[in-house]
Amino acid sequence: MEEISKTQPKLPSQEIDYLKIVKIILSRWYWIVGSLTVCLIIANVYLWYTPKTYATGATLKFEEKKSEISDLISVPGANDRGNVSKIQSETIVLQSTALLLNAIKHLDYRISFYVVGRVLNRTNELYPQKPLAIELIKFDSLNFFHDMVTYRPINSSSFSISYKVSGKDIKNTYNYNTPFSIGPTAFSIKYPGFLPKTAMFLFKLNSPEEFVGRVRGGLHTAETARNSNIISLQEVDSNPQFAADALNAVMKEYLNYDRNQRTQSASQMIKFIDKQLDFLSNELKGSDNSIKDYQNKKKIMDVSTASTRALSKATDLESQSSLLKIDELAIDQLKQEVIKANDNLLPNFSIGGVEHQQLSEAITSLNVLINDKKNALKTFTKNSQTIQDLDQQILQVKNNILNSINATHVLIENKLKYIQSELGPINQQISELPSAERDMVALKRDFDINDKVYSFLSEKKLDAQINSAGILPGATIIDFAQPNYSPVSPDERGVERSAQIFGLAIGFGLIVLIRILNPFIYDKETIESLTTIPIIGVIRKFPEEIDEYSTQILAISKPKSIFAESVRSVRTNLSFLATDKISKVICITSEVAGEGKSFVAVNLSSTLSLIDKKVILIAADLRRSKLHKTFHVPNDIGLSSYLANQCNVDDIISHSNQENLDFIISGPVPPNPSELLHSKRMGLLIEELKKRYDVVMIDTAPIGLVSDAIPLIRVSDVNLFVIRSGKSKFYAATVPQRIAQEYHLDNTVIVLNAFAQDLLHSRFYTTKFTGDNYGSKYYYYSDYTGYESSGYYIDKSENKWWDIMRWFKKR
Repeated sequence: MEEISKTQPKLPSQEIDYLKIVKIILSRWYWIVGSLTVCLIIANVYLWYTPKTYATGATLKFEEKKSEISDLISVPGANDRGNVSKIQSETIVLQSTALLLNAIKHLDYRISFYVVGRVLNRTNELYPQKPLAIELIKFDSLNFFHDMVTYRPINSSSFSISYKVSGKDIKNTYNYNTPFSIGPTAFSIKYPGFLPKTAMFLFKLNSPEEFVGRVRGGLHTAETARNSNIISLQEVDSNPQFAADALNAVMKEYLNYDRNQRTQSASQMIKFIDKQLDFLSNELKGSDNSIKDYQNKKKIMDVSTASTRALSKATDLESQSSLLKIDELAIDQLKQEVIKANDNLLPNFSIGGVEHQQLSEAITSLNVLINDKKNALKTFTKNSQTIQDLDQQILQVKNNILNSINATHVLIENKLKYIQSELGPINQQISELPSAERDMVALKRDFDINDKVYSFLSEKKLDAQINSAGILPGATIIDFAQPNYSPVSPDERGVERSAQIFGLAIGFGLIVLIRILNPFIYDKETIESLTTIPIIGVIRKFPEEIDEYSTQILAISKPKSIFAESVRSVRTNLSFLATDKISKVICITSEVAGEGKSFVAVNLSSTLSLIDKKVILIAADLRRSKLHKTFHVPNDIGLSSYLANQCNVDDIISHSNQENLDFIISGPVPPNPSELLHSKRMGLLIEELKKRYDVVMIDTAPIGLVSDAIPLIRVSDVNLFVIRSGKSKFYAATVPQRIAQEYHLDNTVIVLNAFAQDLLHSRFYTTKFTGDNYGSKYYYYSDYTGYESSGYYIDKSENKWWDIMRWFKKR
């Protein structure tokens, strides 16, 4: 049994009460509603003042198309670009400045019209509407008036124009269909028909460069699926029609750009052939004239059959030799371009004398790398790793091309040597012809050679032109952009949804934050979670004003109030303490001043006197007692006088207006209050009073501030520790248990004073009162929450907002 009695009592187990959580939230429902309302107002103001933006989308498919014509004609030069990082590189091309500038030039961009909106005088673009017919009489695309011009109608024949120049406002009146100038630009405006005098339009002249940033900033691309060759394009702008027109123009311009890039190599080949044809054309004219002159001079109409055969064979060989020399010239030119290290696309020259597959493949690879580098330079700097890697690859491919060119040179030279060896016997045969016939054969030979080469090159040029015309772009527009008049920003539903979430979060967050920051005790469940010292009652907060010194003994003046009943509950539970004592000594203390211990002592003493208990209340706080002011008596002689051996017991006992209730005031403040309370006279006083009274109630100093109360606590039969709701901090609940353990006391109890239900700060746990978990003592009491309207009490219930609404309805 001794071991059980020495066992430290455990804290009671507490379970989460979800109904309490709901009540806590509902107790501050107006916080939640208020924060939600504020957030929704802010969201609507934001939506009202924020310019709306619109988005339109289109779809583009990359593919390698091949013309049916190119299937019939095999002409090198129609080089398709590789698929290395195609989506990424083509996306960069789509956003390039040159492409965007060309696309903008297809739009009606020159004059933009605006109206002034109601919100912050913000201007709204009217594109594609043109409320005014403005004719540009004098306009320089490099030097024109760039600022906004304001138009206001005056009557059917005149209007006013206002604008700013160097910060100065200029306003002039002009007539319709009459030229006028603003800076270097001259205008003329036609009469637009009837307009109210309050109408106002703004217009502005533009250059294509001014739209590049706008179009590029709103242009977004993305793959529709991983590793697919289809991309989705989106243009975001404040004007939905402009967004659609701009996106369609960009896609069309990209197709033109792609087609031009694919025909560039063929164009270079055509240019080279034209140069050779010009030279051969002059040679043919000279040869033809020489033949005619010689025939007229020598009267020779034709050459013999033997001469014809020799001439035909020599012509064929010489034609092959000429084509080989042109090929040699072409690859020499190609070699010079490679050596110059220019990042230009190379033509895949092959006139027909020599076909070199390895050289053609190398040129194709080089052109792909050059295109990739050009696209990459729009994103990366020249010193970046990506560009350096591409340069290294380009250098390696150029070396391969130079090796192939050298090999082709050797092949051409070998063929030329072979042709020369074949021409030797034929030339010997021609040299044996008669003089006149030999000269005629020589003239005819030059003409036929040039004519064959010219014809061959003309066919090659025609084939190249047909192939160039048949080249198709490597992309197809699947879906054109259409204006979308539903704004994507601000997202009205998203903003309102976010406002609701933020409003609720702020409301709930305030509740949680206030609870977290709260350092005070508000309800008995909080005390029960901090200490095993039993609570013997909860004294309700008096609903009316109480004077500074509590001169009203409220438990008697308001006997039917909830407050009075709560004091009686404490009185009842006190009767179960120290039941073996004939006369009880009750010591009342608290942690700090202001927690209502004197208030509790006065009201508890008065209620005890009502049940025929002789009670004496001692003001044992010798430092700053206010008991004499409560009973309206002077503080000349009191406890301090008796302890200082200046008077007797009967001299300090005063009688109150309440039957069976006497009191002893503190007396003058002594210089040594703690020593006086530790003196033997204090013990003798208590023993004397126990003989005369049933209850000796001692109101002591706060135990958390001074040690004056320690000797009184140790000799008391009951130690009543007062905790004030909303005033005492969490630490206060641990003080009585520490004192009880330190001085081995088992007669300490707690009273929660001035309790008024505040659900916001109440603990959302419910205490389970079990013997194992709660300790050895438990006293029944109630906090009287919810009993106000039961009819047993005379307390005035608080007016609720719905009661006020009912009152207004009746009025």
